[in-house]
Amino acid sequence: MQKRRLIKTKQRFFEQNGGLLVQQQMNSFNTTTFKIYSIEELERATNKFSEECILGRGGHGIVYKGIFEDGTVVAIKKSKLMEEYESKEFAKEIFILSQINHKNVVKLLGCCFEVKVPVLIYEYISNGTLYHYIHDKQKTHIPSDVRLRIAVESANALDYMHSSASPPILHGDVKSANILLDDNLIAYVSDFGASKLVPGDVAEIATLVQGTIGYLDPEYISTCQLTDKSDVYSFAIVLLELLTRKKALYLEGPEEDRSLASSFWKAKKDRRFLEILDAQVRDEVKLEVLEGIGDLVMQCLNKNRDERPRMSEVAERLEMARRLQTSTAAEEMCTEEPESLH
Repeated sequence: MQKRRLIKTKQRFFEQNGGLLVQQQMNSFNTTTFKIYSIEELERATNKFSEECILGRGGHGIVYKGIFEDGTVVAIKKSKLMEEYESKEFAKEIFILSQINHKNVVKLLGCCFEVKVPVLIYEYISNGTLYHYIHDKQKTHIPSDVRLRIAVESANALDYMHSSASPPILHGDVKSANILLDDNLIAYVSDFGASKLVPGDVAEIATLVQGTIGYLDPEYISTCQLTDKSDVYSFAIVLLELLTRKKALYLEGPEEDRSLASSFWKAKKDRRFLEILDAQVRDEVKLEVLEGIGDLVMQCLNKNRDERPRMSEVAERLEMARRLQTSTAAEEMCTEEPESLH
């Protein structure tokens, strides 16, 4: 009797959360990249969602490391309660997100619909978050070429979501804790908990403000209008984190100077931009590259979002900066080699 009731409950949640709709979409598109999981499979993979399997906790829920019976390692995200208005769109959005195919975006592998709040299954990225990588005090040396490459990869991923995904996708919570790194320090943009799909010909979406203080676009906070330029603003803070190794918000220092954005503006105004940079970046990166990135950050943090560049331009300019830096390093090696022969 109890078993039958449990099966009925699962079936009700499955239908309520849009499992049938996703099944239809999977059949229509003949997709093999997305799978519907049972709750039993996920419980076996996580030892019944054991504390020991927790990878991280965030504003949208808890992420567990799971290992399926075939040895596949995944990240399993149990979200907090979902509002009814969200659940109506959930299935449609989840299927579109599963079709994202970019080398620097974490892949959504599947979903479990037969529980009250659907559980998402992502590919497992092995080396933690960019946040921990930057702010780990035991890490004394972070190569500047790695920092620039991570910036380019993350910008390319966001540009893909804004420009190439169909429909376009706004992330809504870009921050260093939502960029994962693998063992080769390749960057992957993750956590689409706050992301929104943009309907055709709509440039902005009215939404309850979600995101993380320190990274949030001030215009998004005041208008509740999320746009692609909101992601651009947040990404600029991540870029500053990479260059300075300072957190988006910090407790030390004068009260008006406790965010990375305000520290940047103050330093720019006083012509002290180079002083807020990590000493290693100052030593390793060519001055014209740093000045170019400083100007780019300034444009991305413009209070008027219409004046900010699009993510495509941000990605392009960062790639140019990286190439300039790489060619400079290569030239220096060439000029140093003949001297070493004497």
